[in-house]
Amino acid sequence: MSSRHYHCAFVLICAHVVALSLATNVLFAAKPASVHAQQTMAERIAPKVETDPVPSSGDAADDPAIWIHPTDPSKSVIIGTDKAAGLPSDQGGLAVYDLDGREIQYVADGKMNNVDIRYNFPLGGERVDLVAASYVRYGALALYRINPDTRKLENVASRLIRTGIGVYGSCMYRSPLTGRYYQFVTNASGTVQQWRLFDDGHGKVNAEMVRTFNVGSQVGSESEGCVADDVLGYLYISGSNAIWKYDAEPESRFAPRQVDSRDSEHLGGYLEGLSLYYTSSHGGYLIVSDQSSSRFVVYLREGNNNYVTSFSVQAGNGIDGVTGTDGLDVTNVFLGPSFPKGVFVVHDGKNTLGTTSEVVNSNYKLVPWEVIASFTMPALTIDTTWNPRSIGAPSSSPAPSPSPSGSPSPRPSPSPSSAPSTAPPIFLPIVAR
Repeated sequence: MSSRHYHCAFVLICAHVVALSLATNVLFAAKPASVHAQQTMAERIAPKVETDPVPSSGDAADDPAIWIHPTDPSKSVIIGTDKAAGLPSDQGGLAVYDLDGREIQYVADGKMNNVDIRYNFPLGGERVDLVAASYVRYGALALYRINPDTRKLENVASRLIRTGIGVYGSCMYRSPLTGRYYQFVTNASGTVQQWRLFDDGHGKVNAEMVRTFNVGSQVGSESEGCVADDVLGYLYISGSNAIWKYDAEPESRFAPRQVDSRDSEHLGGYLEGLSLYYTSSHGGYLIVSDQSSSRFVVYLREGNNNYVTSFSVQAGNGIDGVTGTDGLDVTNVFLGPSFPKGVFVVHDGKNTLGTTSEVVNSNYKLVPWEVIASFTMPALTIDTTWNPRSIGAPSSSPAPSPSPSGSPSPRPSPSPSSAPSTAPPIFLPIVAR
């Protein structure tokens, strides 16, 4: 073979080697590039605001609730529980924060664990915004109204309403069938009580228990997290093992169904807080805190609650990331320039000073909803048109629209859920009136 032929053969072999190398790089670089992209997205989900730490030491913060101001959404507040989990001298109670995270009130009434809000409760001839909490100190219901002028809590309980159980979790419900208001409370062994709340005729709120049942065999121990859907009529409860869906009406018209469990690929550990993101078309999301993995797992609000996505809240904007979350809350409502597309509020179980390693008392972190919606995969719906103040509002004077924007953003089709293999019972949604 001539030198010219050897040269051509060498060039041809080199070309094949380069081509093979490029193909190999493309093949094996695809996955790391994708992982890197997902990590970059995750790092962009960071708090914009954090609240002042609760007064009690250690991990004493637990569960937040978002109150929407009736006329100026930028004056809305976050109400957070202080469960006094640290020193014996810690008293516990409820803290109220503005949207910049500054404490504007602390009610030192004793250890509280979960808190919730409902609007338009009829009391003393007017409609008030009612706040209910699980009063751990006395095993009772804690009841307050929020003064729209001062944005502070005022105790409206007609008496010390003892439940007879060691209360743990708590959430509220307004029935779209009867217009009645309820508070659910749970204890660590799975007992659930449903209490009807009513005006005692003297401008105070009294309660009577209308239903009790046990969910320990379904959700597992430590059945704390709960949330009720005021439009579709469902109650969701989470525990150490699973999330289950129940009828929120006292008559319990249909059988419960499992939403998801730790045996699925979506959940990795101990389950805690639950919240609902409402949209104007009866859609939205059920969001649960997977406390062990410091992640938040998203399911559809409607239908069989199919799994959608998961995310975590990382450090950013000079604020530490979120770990070991107990309670959470979310709203779709326009809250002024700081949170124009709503806000996601979570308890941070290991709060540090800024992004340092110095641990301080626990607090709550506020994340703009559009940040979460944009950087999850798939992207989530943004819909500021639904107004929680419309629930229970007199038809002659509907609540003003809290949003300056129009139609919701589209939502991609969700991934199928790993639902139980047995056929679930049919749930017929209730339409709010």
